[in-house]
Formats: sequence, C-alpha cells, structure tokens
Amino acid sequence: MKRSKVQFQKGFSLQDFICQYGQEEQCRKAVFRAKWPNGWTCSKCGAKEFYQLASRPVYQCKQCHKQTSLIAGTIFAATKLPLTTWFLAIFFITQSKEGIAALNLRRFLGISDRAALRIKHKLQLVMKNDDDALKLAGLIIVDDVYHGGRSQGGKRGRGAPGKYPVIAALSRNVKGYPINLRLSRVKAFTCEAVKTWAEQHLEPQSLVVSDGLGCFNSLTAGGHIHFVRTTGDSRDPERIKPFNWLNIIIGNVKNAIRGTYHGVSKEHISRYLAEFSYRFNHRFRLELMVPALIKLAAQSKPIPQHQLRLAEDWS
Repeated sequence: MKRSKVQFQKGFSLQDFICQYGQEEQCRKAVFRAKWPNGWTCSKCGAKEFYQLASRPVYQCKQCHKQTSLIAGTIFAATKLPLTTWFLAIFFITQSKEGIAALNLRRFLGISDRAALRIKHKLQLVMKNDDDALKLAGLIIVDDVYHGGRSQGGKRGRGAPGKYPVIAALSRNVKGYPINLRLSRVKAFTCEAVKTWAEQHLEPQSLVVSDGLGCFNSLTAGGHIHFVRTTGDSRDPERIKPFNWLNIIIGNVKNAIRGTYHGVSKEHISRYLAEFSYRFNHRFRLELMVPALIKLAAQSKPIPQHQLRLAEDWS
C-alpha cells in the first residue's frame, strides 16, 4: 500500500527549530522580516534609514527621530517574556496534531499558568483570524455537529443540555482528497444562520453536499449548488462514503478535545476549533507552519487581556 506523502513527511524537528530560532537575535530578525517585509519604514515620515538602539530592540528614524519598538503593534506587544519563549510555544502548538494544553505548555516553557494560557489564547486568536479569512471553494462537504453536553446521563443527541451546534465543512479536490477544513460554532441550525455562515466562509456558487438537514436548503437560496445525500443507516458504507473524510476529522477533533483539554468552554470553543483547522489546512508543509504563524503573529494587532476573556462572535 502506497504511503501518504503528507502523513509521512519529514516534518519540522525540535533540533531544526532550535537551529533556526534558538537565539533571541534570530527571533528578532524573524519578527523584523515579518513586520517589515519591504524593509523598515518610519510610520511618521516614511523614511527608510534608521538607527538601532543598543540597549533594546527599538529603531529610531534618522530623519525625524521617531522611535519604533520591534514588538509594538504585534501580538507580542508589551510582553515581558523573551521571543524565544513565544517562538517555542508556536512550535509546540503547531507541531502537536492533537493540540497541547496550557498546563503542559507551562511545563515545557517554564512559565506561569496564566502566562501559558495567555500565549495560547493569543496565538489561537491569530489562527482564528487567518481561518476566518479563508473561504472554501470547489466541492464542499458540510455536516451538522453537536459538541459538549454531559458525558454521562441525561438526554443524548440533539437537544441535550449543554450541547452547542457546530458546522463542519471540508473542501475536496477532483480526486476526492481533503484540502481545507472549516469548523464554525453557530447559534443554531437555522436557515438564516446557515445562509449567513455560507456568505462568510464559502466562495460564491460552490458545489455543496449535505446530509439533508433542513437548514442546509438555504445554501441554494444563497447561490450555491446544493446536493443532498441522505445517509439513513450510518452502517451503510455507500451512503456515508461522501462524508468519510469529514467524519474521520470530526472524530479526531472530538477525541483531541476530550483527551488533551478534557473539555472546552462554549464561550471559547471557536478559537480551539480554529486551532485544529489551522493545523489541518497547513499540514502539507509542516516545516512552513512555524514561520507562517510567526508572520501572522507579527502582522496581527495586539490583543489585550480583557479581549481574551470575551466570547467569540458566532456567525
């Protein structure tokens, strides 16, 4: 049996990471390149020439003398931790297929619980912003998923207490292989909610296949080509064949949330789902996942503590 090139790729080892980002100066250069890809430019006068202060990573314009911090205006703004700690957190978060809990991240990084949780949630929001900007195209398989609820006792399935709805969507290529994943927390499985979700996350006139849940009929009204494949008895392999890849991914995500995080609050489930989607969508080149997230973090706006506590705005 032919081995999958994606599954068995070399990846990005810890040793390779240390060679590239093991020193603070290496991390500073990486942030500099990501923040100013076309070279440093003064935000006040537009000049290109600058002095670098010897005491700290601050750049002073030669023309107007305005000073600009390397980490100001980025996700690293106001941090008291070295960039090597942030970059190591990026490595562990991106290279762990099932994710990594903040408690384990704290142990690996040698920092406090709160600092580890802040780093993780800030990076999750960076990944979520990137995930929100991606629109699925081509052949798209969608399914309704309920997550949360009681682990023992109580009602099962739809309507169970504590459960919240999630739309799972997977784009596939002409050979049927999965390409991009989208996991979205929604308020409810209604026609209006699905139509709004499709406008935000699907390219116009996409070919969408669903299992026939009534709310997905609004995809047609939104200009998409909608096919219904009723699954009926889930034990029939032919009926569920179009959903095989998506069902596997959903199962992996649920197992990872239970095994790694032991549950996630419904207020912040969207950022955890985005983390899984980000890793899945960047799985083709594992060695590029770290620099890609570094670039996004350097180009993202600062996220203050009060914003981390806010629940996500669901579509």
